[in-house]
Amino acid sequence: MSAEKRRAATEAEAAAMASGIRLRIIRLTFSEALTNKELAGRLGRDPATTLHHVRKLVETGFLVAQPPRRGARGAKEIPYLSTGLSWTLDSCGDQGVKQAVLEAYLAEIAETGFEDVQQTRLVVQVAPEEREELENRLESLLEEFRARPRRPGAKRTAIYLATYPST
Repeated sequence: MSAEKRRAATEAEAAAMASGIRLRIIRLTFSEALTNKELAGRLGRDPATTLHHVRKLVETGFLVAQPPRRGARGAKEIPYLSTGLSWTLDSCGDQGVKQAVLEAYLAEIAETGFEDVQQTRLVVQVAPEEREELENRLESLLEEFRARPRRPGAKRTAIYLATYPST
């Protein structure tokens, strides 16, 4: 997977990302195609509500339908897989997206439990141009790991990173 140039999100893409549930669906389908029913079960949500979110993500290019398969009772099921689009978009400071990212993170931590979360905090004093350098280097490191080939059996690891003024 090569590094893709980031671009500004369209209004429709930003609106799609401004939902913690949708961001969680994108994460859940990162390396494993899941049906709407499977997503609803993982998220503890009603399948009809989940389907609304899945359709919005397909419509805006965040998910792609995979070939249909037969479910446990023989019914046709359509699994969905993330396209990786969310990583290549800049939400341009959209407050709804910022809030959704935090909401998704908190929901995932609540689901995971703190025993498996490695946390650290650090306050550094940097000039504005150094802050930009710090953020660019962190983004570059994350991009390097994102671009690595997916390995079967490798454990998925989620990363939440925030920089903010410390008063």
